[in-house]
Amino acid sequence: MSKPILVIKFGTASITLPSGEPDVTIISEVARQVSLLHPRYRIIIVSSGAVGAGKAYINDYKGTMTQRKAAASVGNPLLVGLYASYFAPNGIFIAQSLCERQHFANRNKFLQLKNTFEELWQNNIIPIVNENDVVSDRELKFSDNDELATLLAVGFGAETLMFCTSVGGLLDEGGNIIGNVSNVNEVFKFVRTDKSFLGLGGMASKLTFAKLATRMGIKVFIFGMKQQDELLKALEGKAGTEMSPEKSTLSARNRWLGSGGLVSGRLHVDEGASKALLKRKSLLAVGVIEVTGDFEAGEIIEIYAPDDEMIAVARARETSGAIKVNLKTLNFEVAHANDIVLL
Repeated sequence: MSKPILVIKFGTASITLPSGEPDVTIISEVARQVSLLHPRYRIIIVSSGAVGAGKAYINDYKGTMTQRKAAASVGNPLLVGLYASYFAPNGIFIAQSLCERQHFANRNKFLQLKNTFEELWQNNIIPIVNENDVVSDRELKFSDNDELATLLAVGFGAETLMFCTSVGGLLDEGGNIIGNVSNVNEVFKFVRTDKSFLGLGGMASKLTFAKLATRMGIKVFIFGMKQQDELLKALEGKAGTEMSPEKSTLSARNRWLGSGGLVSGRLHVDEGASKALLKRKSLLAVGVIEVTGDFEAGEIIEIYAPDDEMIAVARARETSGAIKVNLKTLNFEVAHANDIVLL
């Protein structure tokens, strides 16, 4: 049996100095601890920090979109070079992979990405992944690397997803780390609205994607890198926050579909349609209350119940325009049961 897949995401604040430059002490520890896990897992590292690593080379840097792209283009090779230099003494080579949302929206492109990673793993190489900031625009970019890491974990069928954060885990109202979470919905109340000083994401982002991952049967950890061997201890349940996975029997295709890919729109459905979906029925236009977004047939959409809870994602059988025109048409199929994944 092949080794399980482990996805580890390092946010900007967790691997950089206050100046934004990469913290080589932390990166060396990442390399050391991940190297100890390498014999047991097929590992993907999702690393932020490219913009911080490169912004010092951009004159009069003010953080505009163009300057961020330029900083990323400088910072990516610098950051990957650091990882390579610290993994090398452990006999491990690394590879760079810059991803865009289109790689997840199209299943053929996604499978090509997966095949490439499989080839890297067969050669004992660890891929270091980041969003392709140089070409991604505001409309097509990932919300943050938490989303990118989750799409990889869900789509690849990872056993475990780990989010590294500067605070070491999910904190309760008293500032203490919550060790175990069985229901992610119950801990959103502990989320602070402020973000880390350099990152795009925050704890709300991590919990949002942890909820998706655990629903897809993936165990999630939120941990830090400030204590000795904290990554290794977190994976053993001895540090940080552990979030238990739900049972999932989804096929590889439906895991990919369930990850959301590149969501192009959303539908709100009535109570009758919600109950029909839960019985694994197809979605008909008569059960649709509202259509949001412009999407084509074949694109991925989210489906929401009357209480605004997202209950499924699906591959649309019709365009948004056609659905709006046929809301009262009997037997007009919006999404076939085989193309709907319940969440």
